[in-house]
Amino acid sequence: MKNYNYLIIGSGIIGLTIAYQIRQKFPRASILIIDKETEEGFHASSRNSGVLHAGFYYTADSLKAKFTVEGNRQMHAFCAEHHVAVNKCGKLVVARDANEQKALHELKKRGDVNGADTQLITEEEAEEIEPNVRTYKQALLSPNTASINPKEVCQKLKTYLQSKDVDFCFSCQYTKHKLNVIETTQGNFQFDKLINCAGLYADKIARDFGFCKRYTIIPFKGIYLKYTKNKTDVKTNIYPVPDLKFPFLGVHFTKTVEGDIKIGPTAMPALWRENYEGLSHFKLDELASILWREAGLFLTNASGFRNLALEEMKKYNKNYFIKLAQGMLKEIDPKGFTEYTKPGIRAQLLDLHSKKLVQDFLIEADQKSVHILNAVSPAFTCSFPFAQHVVENYLSA
Repeated sequence: MKNYNYLIIGSGIIGLTIAYQIRQKFPRASILIIDKETEEGFHASSRNSGVLHAGFYYTADSLKAKFTVEGNRQMHAFCAEHHVAVNKCGKLVVARDANEQKALHELKKRGDVNGADTQLITEEEAEEIEPNVRTYKQALLSPNTASINPKEVCQKLKTYLQSKDVDFCFSCQYTKHKLNVIETTQGNFQFDKLINCAGLYADKIARDFGFCKRYTIIPFKGIYLKYTKNKTDVKTNIYPVPDLKFPFLGVHFTKTVEGDIKIGPTAMPALWRENYEGLSHFKLDELASILWREAGLFLTNASGFRNLALEEMKKYNKNYFIKLAQGMLKEIDPKGFTEYTKPGIRAQLLDLHSKKLVQDFLIEADQKSVHILNAVSPAFTCSFPFAQHVVENYLSA
């Protein structure tokens, strides 16, 4: 049984970048990454929008605000070094009315505090960037927002880490641990320090180590709808003003790195943790537990969950889904939206005490293990500096 200095559970973007930062700081450390899937980044890390965010949505006291601007810069640098394509198309946040125009100013203030490059521009200036855009008097321009292929980034990270003697073990599911040994479906492994980056199952593994006592994962399904008529009707990312009470950004237009146009995502409450399509990965115990939690939130409307759930359920109606996006443009052919992309599941943490969805990243740790419990959007953008934060504050000798 081999002993590893650092054993990472999960090969999503957070697990990969933590291994990357460990290798930068500890060149001779032995590192193993295990994953229950057959390849890296199988879940949220390859199923997200691919947007590199700029950092103006988040309050200054949050880890998201601390890491998004620098994460955007570092991800751009990694992509340049490893020849990963980037679509530097920027983003417009648009308003529907005077109240949303005021909200643009709040986003601008947050961006200024966080060091994000944002500009309040006129309706006419917005139309110069995107002739098809519709907004009320002003829009917020984010020139540093960009699009990448997140799966390609994960692949490049894995290749780089393998070249630096980081070991990987796939189809390797954690089952339990005793002291400094974990048992998996591929045998036992000994570790000095364990880092739990298991995404949808991070809370369960954390509880096995005595953590995450006041939290649980509530999964939300994100679906995008692709516009296949052409690639020219939209030139840039176009977002609505979000409801800042929730950790979701609303249905928006994404311009992918390949130039495709898609709308989404939804934030539909899922019924089990990997409730992607049909009955795939169905688990009765998860269904019972999640339905119990969601029913309680729905009945009490804790943190506006009932309102959110009812609104999200409407998005199963394709016409309604398209109509939400149509309002941000002067013209778009609703019949051009013909293809759903691969759905993703957001591993959203719920605070069982306050009944609130946790907005920020959350880490719990001791001398033996570190647990990344709420690495939700914009975690992909934040991943390099967030991983550095984990290494410097939880893994240093």
